[in-house]
Amino acid sequence: MSSLLEAITFSDNFGTLGTEFSTLQSPTPLPEPYLIATSPTSLELCGISEQQSQTTEFVALFTGNQLPAACQPRAAVYSGHQFGQWAGQLGDGRAILLGELAGNEVQLKGSGLTPYSRMGDGRAVLRSSIREFLCSEAMAGLGIPTTRALCITGSPMMIMREQPESTAVVTRIAPSFIRFGSFEHWYYGRDIESLKKLTDFVIQHYYPDFSDLSNPYEALLAEVTKRTAHLMAQWQTVGFMHGVMNTDNMSILGLTLDYGPFGFMEAFNPRQICNHSDDLGRYSYAMQPQIGLWNCHALGQALLPLIASVDATKAALAGYQDQYQTKLSGLWHAKLGLTTDLEEDDALIQTMLVMMETNRLDFTIFFRRLSEINLHDDSVDHQISDLCIDRNAFEDWLRQYRARLVQEQCNDPVRQTTMKLVNPKYILRNYLAQQAIEAAQRQDFSEIDKLRRILSRPFDEQPEHETYAALPPDWANELSVSCSS
Repeated sequence: MSSLLEAITFSDNFGTLGTEFSTLQSPTPLPEPYLIATSPTSLELCGISEQQSQTTEFVALFTGNQLPAACQPRAAVYSGHQFGQWAGQLGDGRAILLGELAGNEVQLKGSGLTPYSRMGDGRAVLRSSIREFLCSEAMAGLGIPTTRALCITGSPMMIMREQPESTAVVTRIAPSFIRFGSFEHWYYGRDIESLKKLTDFVIQHYYPDFSDLSNPYEALLAEVTKRTAHLMAQWQTVGFMHGVMNTDNMSILGLTLDYGPFGFMEAFNPRQICNHSDDLGRYSYAMQPQIGLWNCHALGQALLPLIASVDATKAALAGYQDQYQTKLSGLWHAKLGLTTDLEEDDALIQTMLVMMETNRLDFTIFFRRLSEINLHDDSVDHQISDLCIDRNAFEDWLRQYRARLVQEQCNDPVRQTTMKLVNPKYILRNYLAQQAIEAAQRQDFSEIDKLRRILSRPFDEQPEHETYAALPPDWANELSVSCSS
């Protein structure tokens, strides 16, 4: 049986773009690496067996300490708008692309300095690596488009953040890590030839159906705009907050990309800011859909020289609002168990959101318990009303909701079952991630794997893990995350 390093062959599709798009860069080895966690589904996506993942070669490979002979690791260049301001050249400052494996690009995050590290050290800390690993896999479990995480490896080497912290590498996979900022880089650099080369590459590899259209660049912008609008609707209806929606963190494939100071909504507050570095609330929960559109406009600006028509560019972007509202409405209806769409439903949904905010209802728990409401029996209503500050507001809304269900002529058991298929019981709450991090800092990695397994089945009851679906403890209110997380 051949070794893992002999068995794995990375293709270098991204490298075929040319030397201006990336720089060959070997990872910087970490001392005494060890395996922290793996994702079985991501291993399967890459064609790696569970047995292979337990070898020292696996740890060496996905820490960046030892690579297959033909591997050509590289760091990509891109630019972007950060917090609405043009930031100029950025690039993979701590991520190195090993190549493509079984249709997915494989990238080491935290594997050392690159030409684009700027003032950074190219390393990732254990806590941020655990958060990205868990959230990538949690989002996949929720059915939301995302990059995936293959594994985390650690090392006793320490680096300085706000305080000394241990290092780690998270290996993440995606069909492509190309982002909006990749196009902005060439547009603002006035290199239209390279812009066209990149865009043609993306169309050829990821949107081949557009190749024969009269204006494939307009079609690309329209499709990315639609995917982004749909992604924003999915984020909103699970209460997910990204935290840093810069254009260099927006995927050209409509994936959730770059997990930093993310958070899942607990007590419902549309103005919640999950990134304590975001002083003005640009990336608050309520702002995400608008910022999604802003970022699409930034991409449209970058693609304008290729589309060659302001009107055509505007037309491609014009679909965002309708795509977002249609997707959002469909998702809210599904969460409420409504199979028909009536004109008055918008008012019912808006009243619900106001009521949730007034009562600071836990986003996930509210919808999960709503899935258990009976049409003609109020015996379980208290599961929600007991959480309310203003019970009257909830009871008023609940009467409207029940009346709407009567119009559906729904079957309670069928509705309850279908609602539980879209309203998760388990999400990655910050305090759960923090507990896993603190255990890992004591060299106990079992909680990471346990959380991953729970979050891979977020809609299942899992009665043995009931405590993971409970309201967060009081101390969780003190947790905060920033871009360094």
